Formats: sequence, C-alpha cells, structure tokens
Amino acid sequence: MTQVESRPKADAAPKTNELLNVSGLTKHFPVRNGLLATKQVVRAVDGVDFSVAKGEALGLVGESGCGKTTTGRMLVRLLEATAGRIEFDGRDITHLRGKQLRQLRQEIQIIFQDPYSSLNPRHTVGKIIATPFQVNRITPPGGERARVKELLEIVGLNPEHYNRFPHEFSGGQRQRIGIARALALQPRLIIADEPVSALDVSIQAQVVNLLRNLQREFGLSFVFIAHDLSVVRHFCDRIAVMYLGKVVEVGDRTQIYETPSHPYTRALLSAVPDAGILGRQDDKRIRLVGDVPTPLNPPSGCRFRTRCWKAQDICASEEPPLRLMPTGGEAACHFPESPSGAGAPEPAPAATGAED
Repeated sequence: MTQVESRPKADAAPKTNELLNVSGLTKHFPVRNGLLATKQVVRAVDGVDFSVAKGEALGLVGESGCGKTTTGRMLVRLLEATAGRIEFDGRDITHLRGKQLRQLRQEIQIIFQDPYSSLNPRHTVGKIIATPFQVNRITPPGGERARVKELLEIVGLNPEHYNRFPHEFSGGQRQRIGIARALALQPRLIIADEPVSALDVSIQAQVVNLLRNLQREFGLSFVFIAHDLSVVRHFCDRIAVMYLGKVVEVGDRTQIYETPSHPYTRALLSAVPDAGILGRQDDKRIRLVGDVPTPLNPPSGCRFRTRCWKAQDICASEEPPLRLMPTGGEAACHFPESPSGAGAPEPAPAATGAED
C-alpha cells in the first residue's frame, strides 16, 4: 500500500491571511409530521463558525449525520443557507445568484464522494472535464481539447484516454477525473467531500498524495470533509470537529491529535486504529453509550451531554460557546479535557442530562 506523505507540522494560520470565513452558518430542512402536517425542521447545521487561510487545508470531521457534508455544499452554494454568513476573500457570497454565482464557481469547486455517480456515464472523459469551460463560456489558451489533455496528465491519467467513458476506468481513476474537472477553472478553494472514502484502501493514499501535490503546485486551499481521522491527520493543517450540527472543537493538527480538549474529540480519536494517536496517554477505547440524538429535537444546552461521561446540570441548561483552551485550540465544553489526559470516562455513563 502506498504511504500517505506526512505534512510537516504547522501552527494555526493567521487571520490576516483568510480566504474563507464562515460565521453562524445554519441550514434547517423543513419536514411535515403526520396527518396534521405539523411543521418541524431538521437542524442539519445549526450555527457553524470557522475560517480557512490561503493555501491551508482545514479538515471537517465527525460521525455520519453531523452536518459536515451539508456545510460543504453550502460553501460551494449547492445549498442555500437558512442563516449565517459566508465570506470568500472578504466578499459576502452567502446569497449570490446569476452571473455573480457563476463567477464564484470559477474560484470554488467541489470534489464529490462517489467518483462514479458524479460523472455522467453518457459523456466521454473529454466532455466531462470540458463542461466547466462550456458552462462558463471560457476558451482556454491553446483550445479546449489541449487543456483537457493537460488536466488529464496533471492528475496522472493518460491524455490519450480523452474519448473513453467513465465505466472504462477504475474507481481511483474516476476520482482523478473528478479532480481534473474541479481543477479546470483554476479555483482557489476546493471542497473535498470525503474524496477517498469510496475507494480501495490501497488507492486512498495515492489520491491523497495527488491532492497534496496539487495543493503545493497551485497554492490551493481545501475544506477536506472526512470521517477517517487517519487520512485527515496527514492532509490537514487544522481540524474542525462537528457533532449534531455544531462545531465542538477547532485546532491545529498537533493540538487536536495530541491534546484534544473536547470529550467527543477524544472519543473519536480513541476509535482510530492508529497506535500512535492515543498511545501517549490512554490506549483504552472510549465507548459512547446511547444513540446520536435526532436533529429534529436536539438536546438543550450541550448537544453532546446525553452521551458524555462528564455531563452535569449546567450542561443541560447552558450551551457552551467555543472558547480558547490552554492547549491553544478552541472547544465548546464546560468541562474540557486536561492537557495531561486526565478525566477518563467512568464505566457507567453519566445520568445527568440524559433526558432531553
């Protein structure tokens, strides 16, 4: 298996170098319940804040249903935000439409999770990669065909396969086609929505290394959405951890993996099959008790309290804000983990705050 190249350690990027700034980002999906058609909303994303610097890779992680993919789709404007603000290079892009939105998509592109369903099976690879030029009415220097072949070569594919169809390629090759399409308009920010989770383990490292090389060569910024913390550890400079529509911790890679402040982050890391992550302080697997609460009716106060071994009365009555921790990151917790790793969970879950 190809090894993922390790990224050198980096501190949190300075805010003066911000490319993307997200504040209070919210997405509620309306649903109707029963014969009386009672209106409810799924709080998929419920007030998210983070930033991405120029040339930086921010990892957005959390278990399934936490809202990370919905967040990514709002960033690229495939979904309209219910509330909040998205600023790109100092410009408010939250509700852009028409020509302005088309121009924005030249600068922000997305790589989808499934490398097959995101490609039109009726179109050749050449036509798929050329679509961004046609939609935006752009004629690249040297012509469309020459630029598409150049992009195929950049992502490690044979330019002579220009006229082949998606079904003629392997999963890893299809994802490279999707990456080439995302690069066509020379974007500054790429939203990578679990770009390797649908690939064989032997291919994942090759695609991650390709993205790393592209980032270096073109100075790209990434929002890298994933649930595999081992991949995120190697690719991202900073990491934002999401739980039930909220960001519960943000920090640089070293801080998150070595001294996590939020109990949920610590529980996630304990489940990673990597002996190097928690071997330094506690090699015991933290097993969270109970199911994830429904986003239709999230718990009051801290949303993690119903599964947290540290939960107390204040956790049910007051929602903890993101605040600076002694370790240098930010966490939304009334009783954060100590840098020494003390405060391991008790054998039985805390009863306080178990009811919504």
